[in-house]
Amino acid sequence: MSKRPKLDHQRTASNNDNREETSSVVEYEYTGKYVPNNVTHVRIHPSITSIQIFSFHNKLRLKEVVLNEGLTVIGQNAFGNCSSLECMTLPSTVIDIGASAFINCSSLTEVVLNEGIKRIGKDAFACCESLQSINIPSTVTEIGSFAFYCCNSLREVVLAEGLKKIGESLFRSCRALESITLPSTVTEIGESAFANCRNLQEVVLHENLQKIGREAFSGCSTLERFTVPSKVTCIEKETFKGCSNLREVKLHDGIWTMGDDVFVNCHLLDGLLLASTSTRLSNIVSAGQVEIETKIDVIINNVFPGVWRPLVRRGSELSIYPEIQGLSLNWSTIKQCINRIVGLITYYEVREATTLFELALWKSKIDQADISSPSSDRGAYRVEVPGPVKDTVLQYLWPGGGIGIQLSNALDGLLNFLIESPGIHQLR
Repeated sequence: MSKRPKLDHQRTASNNDNREETSSVVEYEYTGKYVPNNVTHVRIHPSITSIQIFSFHNKLRLKEVVLNEGLTVIGQNAFGNCSSLECMTLPSTVIDIGASAFINCSSLTEVVLNEGIKRIGKDAFACCESLQSINIPSTVTEIGSFAFYCCNSLREVVLAEGLKKIGESLFRSCRALESITLPSTVTEIGESAFANCRNLQEVVLHENLQKIGREAFSGCSTLERFTVPSKVTCIEKETFKGCSNLREVKLHDGIWTMGDDVFVNCHLLDGLLLASTSTRLSNIVSAGQVEIETKIDVIINNVFPGVWRPLVRRGSELSIYPEIQGLSLNWSTIKQCINRIVGLITYYEVREATTLFELALWKSKIDQADISSPSSDRGAYRVEVPGPVKDTVLQYLWPGGGIGIQLSNALDGLLNFLIESPGIHQLR
């Protein structure tokens, strides 16, 4: 953390005095005007609310700056190329860090950002090669593109709830970064946001994430596993290009489009696991409905009659095995096949879930009758769903996939309702 410079008045330059630059001018009080090139220590005058653009740009000897409470804006390139600046603590009154404000501050190891700051501009800390950690306050909703580009020593990044987007190339080429956790408020990862983060091993994403941009994780050569959140419907071009150690990718069945060369040069990738669909299939098989596996194989063989099949079932696991260079050419057909399988799974889930419908109706009638005595004849209120009704529902669901997915979600809600209902255990 920055310490207040001990100003020696005999060696202090006032920007209201003469502007002669000598080797003895090392300490300086900034009031918004001229700054000597050989300044090493600066104290910002209490009256200053904004550090103007390029105020300290290229001051190569500047090591320490004490910012004043009341300062609100650090202007564009204000401290750019200050290659000797070592640490910076921003007061709580600062709300805006301008574009390239600290770009190329190659000796900057520590930056303290306080709650209250709202915006970090484009390239703000780009190429700060010695910066080791950064904690983004919850008041920051916007971080400009390339803000931490090529911060090669950056190992720790803490992002608070409130941030909405990971901007383009935000952490690109941060080669020391090993792990990143995105808050639930982030809905978008921009293009090349983590590209060439060669030591990035762990990425924790929230289910609220909706978009992953092109080349977002390309060149992350130590990344081994990745789970695509359920609200992401498109995987952009070259998203995982060159992730040479990527072994496992978990998808959901809501991916509608996939760009070109998404997994090019991912030589260790052993398929894209349809995680949620596989779990649902496993539950059905565990319930004794083993014939569904044969029916799924028939669907796959009919859609892909050739030797090579991009969609494969291994036991209860369904995986996609892309032709690395041409996944996008087959994705629409793959998606159609997945939808048919999801529809079949939903058919079996509804058949297994008939008891849940009956229990729900039973509980509803008991609640309406307000039966509270344990000795009451609860069995008299039980409702059997007629066989023709069951058949009609099942025929309506199969072979379509879309309505099956919707009903499956409804069944999940019904199951949760039944489990959480205080009277359901008595019904059983």
